Amino acid sequence: MIPTHDVREAADIAVLAADMLLATSNEQKGRSASDLRRACGDLKANVEVYIVENVIGDKLFNCFEEARLTGATMDEFNRIREAILTAASVSLVARLIKQGCVCFSLQQLSLVLITIKFTSRDDVDRVRRDLHPAFDQAEEAAADDMVLVIYRTLVTLHAAVTFHLYETARPLPQMLDFQFAAARPTLVQSQRLYFDAGRADELRQENKVVHPAFAPRQGRALAF
Repeated sequence: MIPTHDVREAADIAVLAADMLLATSNEQKGRSASDLRRACGDLKANVEVYIVENVIGDKLFNCFEEARLTGATMDEFNRIREAILTAASVSLVARLIKQGCVCFSLQQLSLVLITIKFTSRDDVDRVRRDLHPAFDQAEEAAADDMVLVIYRTLVTLHAAVTFHLYETARPLPQMLDFQFAAARPTLVQSQRLYFDAGRADELRQENKVVHPAFAPRQGRALAF
């Protein structure tokens, strides 16, 4: 029998996760958003029962899954991970739920990642730089708490994500810096860089140009 204090401590972590997952759907409507609110509401209403009956893992996973299907972003899952990691957890059951939520956050974040269509290698490298510390922190916390099953899961997922990003980046062009002697319209810059004025919008978007007729003389562009 799990002590009442331990159940309550673990319940606080599960409810925190549910509340943050609910927040990702504030602007959403439709069936998926309704499913998320129902799943999180059910978990919050019965969280202590689910912990005692040892079904809390499945309930939490369902909430994270519904959040992704509703449209939760990588940044939102990462914020959830960071908040859960700072939650107090003394008892074993609280540590298990805490590490489970962290693992679910990174899992769903990774599933969102594989749907992103990258256009430059720099974008992939930027995501990789952000993700490595997140995985390293979660792996270290799982190892410290001696939650070995979750630790192995995180290491395996980390390796899979790293390989995916490597394979995604390999065929993509790199971003290069350019500098003209004077400010020129994006049409002229596009013609000079690519011999194709049709890529002017690409330059405007990449460099956040306010007016295409007065583009800065310095900027960044795809290598080809």
